[in-house]
Amino acid sequence: MSDTPRKLLIVEDDEGLQRQLRWAYDDYEVIVAGDRATAIDMVRLHEPDVVTLDLGLPPDPDGVEEGFATLGDILRLKPDTKVIVASGHGARESALRAIGSGAYDFYAKPVEIDELGLIVARAFHVHALEAENIRLASVSGGTTLLGGIITASPEMLKTVRTVERVASADVSVMLLGASGTGKELLARGLHETSGRRDGAFVAINCAAIPENLLESELFGHEKGAFTGAVKTTEGKIEQAHGGTLFLDEIGDVPLALQVKLLRFLQERTIERVGGRKGIPVDTRVVTATHRDVDGMVASGAFREDLYYRIAEIVVHIPSLAERPGDASLLGRAFVQRFAASLRSDVTGLTPDALTALDAHSWPGNVRELENRVKRAVIMADGKLVTAADLDLAEAENADDPINLKSVREAADRHAIARAIARTEGNISGAAKLLGISRPTLYDLLKNYDIAV
Repeated sequence: MSDTPRKLLIVEDDEGLQRQLRWAYDDYEVIVAGDRATAIDMVRLHEPDVVTLDLGLPPDPDGVEEGFATLGDILRLKPDTKVIVASGHGARESALRAIGSGAYDFYAKPVEIDELGLIVARAFHVHALEAENIRLASVSGGTTLLGGIITASPEMLKTVRTVERVASADVSVMLLGASGTGKELLARGLHETSGRRDGAFVAINCAAIPENLLESELFGHEKGAFTGAVKTTEGKIEQAHGGTLFLDEIGDVPLALQVKLLRFLQERTIERVGGRKGIPVDTRVVTATHRDVDGMVASGAFREDLYYRIAEIVVHIPSLAERPGDASLLGRAFVQRFAASLRSDVTGLTPDALTALDAHSWPGNVRELENRVKRAVIMADGKLVTAADLDLAEAENADDPINLKSVREAADRHAIARAIARTEGNISGAAKLLGISRPTLYDLLKNYDIAV
């Protein structure tokens, strides 16, 4: 364990409570802020691991919007921060919104110092474990998480941890992300870590089924309900009884069918097409879409009452371009998978291929990466996949760190990684390429916990 004091930022406009909390948490280096602007300045300056945040901040101490705006700003600046949100306003609604927005935990006011202290201590412990996991992942080449997701990026780790936290809660979850970001993997992982894992996980892509067949696919049909209905058939909702139903591309469900879905979610019973008897169904619903659901609700293309039923917790999934380092990790994993399944002699990726993977913007996300690697394994002439095999050109990436120290470290890490990749792990060659001595490079590798 490091001897460096653990930094706790307390965002609270009550000066008396500020002093009380500062005294109670003397085991930490406590920083205080009384408003949003000061809080953001303190995050930039001190980079705290844990933040306690009162949602009632000036200029709106009786509301929550300023607090939620502060939460969003903190997590954009430092995504790995464990933010513990406190509020006395609409506790359940605020708790759901806070966790869905990325908060680590929620605490209803009034504050009990000892109880909050336990939450803070646990948050520091979890932060330390995640930091160690990320360090080990960077050394070993990534870590596999729920649903088989491979990542070492704080952005995706945060998303995965959110899904893990809500998995055991009896709430509906909506996964928002671009096509190819892993929505079904996360949904399956949520099911496998929930209390419903003994039931079935049933997935359906609402955009892939013609509108006139979607109702029957979801709700089932009775024999003779329509031409071709030669037998009674269970729908996907019924098949998922006791388990989880994953409705992918929920934004493509037509309005008429949205009404029937809403009735099912409210009453937990269904009627098959052509049937007249209600059938009780205990099914947890997880939805996903790449579309702007808020915009669809505003325009009337998606029912607002249905949206609130299926989106008690909303989880945003980062694109592959927002997951630094994951492209090369996934690239290596896909090479191994496809080399085995295709019985290819390919064993890995060349340094220029790794550089190209990290530099590409990946508009098609993980699905595009998977397809490119599969094609490259098939087409590669040698045992290593090159950037040319991937049909990628090398480009420069831009980072967006939050202070000068981070800028320097990011630049060092980027240059060292490229040099080591280009020299295939040869320290002398990498030092020469970087224009520094070998002992200096060893010192940098040690300081940044970079293993070769």
